[in-house]
Amino acid sequence: MKWITRERPKIDRIACPWLIKRFIDPEAEIIYVPFQEVLPQAEQLKATPFDIPGVEYTHYEGKCTFDYFLKKHRLNDPALNRMAAIIRGADTDRHDFAPQAAGLEAIFAGLADNIRDDHHLLDMGMTIYDGLYTWAKHLHHLKHTQAGPAEQMLLEIFNRYIRNKDNPKTPDWVMELRSLIQDQIDTNFSLTLKDLSKDLDVNPSYVSREFSKYFDNLSYGDYIRKLRIERSITLLKTSSYSLTEVAYLTGFSDQSHFTRIFKQQMGETPSEFKKKLLKGKKDSNS
Repeated sequence: MKWITRERPKIDRIACPWLIKRFIDPEAEIIYVPFQEVLPQAEQLKATPFDIPGVEYTHYEGKCTFDYFLKKHRLNDPALNRMAAIIRGADTDRHDFAPQAAGLEAIFAGLADNIRDDHHLLDMGMTIYDGLYTWAKHLHHLKHTQAGPAEQMLLEIFNRYIRNKDNPKTPDWVMELRSLIQDQIDTNFSLTLKDLSKDLDVNPSYVSREFSKYFDNLSYGDYIRKLRIERSITLLKTSSYSLTEVAYLTGFSDQSHFTRIFKQQMGETPSEFKKKLLKGKKDSNS
């Protein structure tokens, strides 16, 4: 049987041929053509089109074509269902579906950029999906460190080491992050850890988990609020801005939000702080 889809395949248009050849039709012929030629060529070659809009084998309700193949051909293999979540996440840019989705997308993006021949790319993809199926069938419950007791022992030693607060070594990303925050805090109050992590090229989940170790035992949000309050104190001391203006200039949504956070950190309201400053100036001039 012939199957046809658009050229330059990546994730789903390689996963589906792999599924066809491994579980539906081992002798299947896979044809890749430019998008506008898929339907005319399908009719001429008597081939079944897939993974394009308006045909039976395509995306439905947030699920990709691989999912439809499983449903249509009643392939109730738990390993294939495990793979489907990864493929769906990679193909629809929903990496929250499976932790392996981002890696699969990265692999095929790289392969597609390196390999211009679609059938050569399919051959490489077949090998990759064979490996993914073996993992999903037999190895998905194993962690990378379960090779043996020696490896596990080394991991435990390593974990104890990185949790040691006396460890003087500070990772490079911490120094770079500190610099990024300091550089942008005066002009960009919508800083997010995700955006900063992208600049650092470090996983945001890892940065979030490790952040407090290197930034005064504070979460990212608490640390940014601390910097904003420190800047507000500088403005209160050195400018004639109103409290509303100081709140705006330091990134708070309004004066009441600014007042609440300021009191939490300083033990007094900005108004009380400002009155003390004015009183101190009068006393020094008298």
